[in-house]
Amino acid sequence: MCGRYALSQAGEDLEEYFEIDEVAGPLPGPDYNIAPTDPVPAVFERDRPGGRARVLAGVRWGLVPSWAKDASGAARLINARMETVAEKPAFRKAFASRRCLLPADGYYEWYPVQVGGRPAKQPYFIRPAGGGLFVMAGLYEFWKAPDGQWLTTATVITTSAADEVGHIHDRMPLAVTRENWDAWLDPSFAGDARGLLTVPAPQLEAYPVSMAVNKVANDGPELIVPLAE
Repeated sequence: MCGRYALSQAGEDLEEYFEIDEVAGPLPGPDYNIAPTDPVPAVFERDRPGGRARVLAGVRWGLVPSWAKDASGAARLINARMETVAEKPAFRKAFASRRCLLPADGYYEWYPVQVGGRPAKQPYFIRPAGGGLFVMAGLYEFWKAPDGQWLTTATVITTSAADEVGHIHDRMPLAVTRENWDAWLDPSFAGDARGLLTVPAPQLEAYPVSMAVNKVANDGPELIVPLAE
């Protein structure tokens, strides 16, 4: 799964990287410890009077289906399994026409260890080898609250982990390569969009980081610095 991730870029850098036509509302800033229900930047496409526009917007991580009675289940829907995303009631409508890109530097997973003779969990940071943006495949949804306010939420699509990180956790986010962005974001795409997804390339690398990331209130670039040997 992907339950925590980091993104050091924001604003103009993301606009340029994704060739954005429109920025919708305020964007969240860099965050090295993104947790469920936090605001995150997402890229999607919407029809506008002058044609289709590529939009960069802040959304909340943890999908709330349009038919949900309340938003309380969002933290349980931070991930959607590729194997069932097209059939699950919570995701199938979004998968059909509301697909998005979720940029990240990488994501965190935890591996059981012994510290002072006691069980603990060592966090690892997993990213594309050599750095660069990890463009995760996502879905987004609009939900209207009882008070009439609209909430935009998103989820990360996951698959079985690649060999180089499978010993840490058996699931990982899927990526969308640049050549597939247009088709993935196209709400009218008629094929099976799962064919546009890939395990991140170049290969992933994983390294242990400070246990300070275990506390969601902690933030800063030091969280993704490799631990000294």
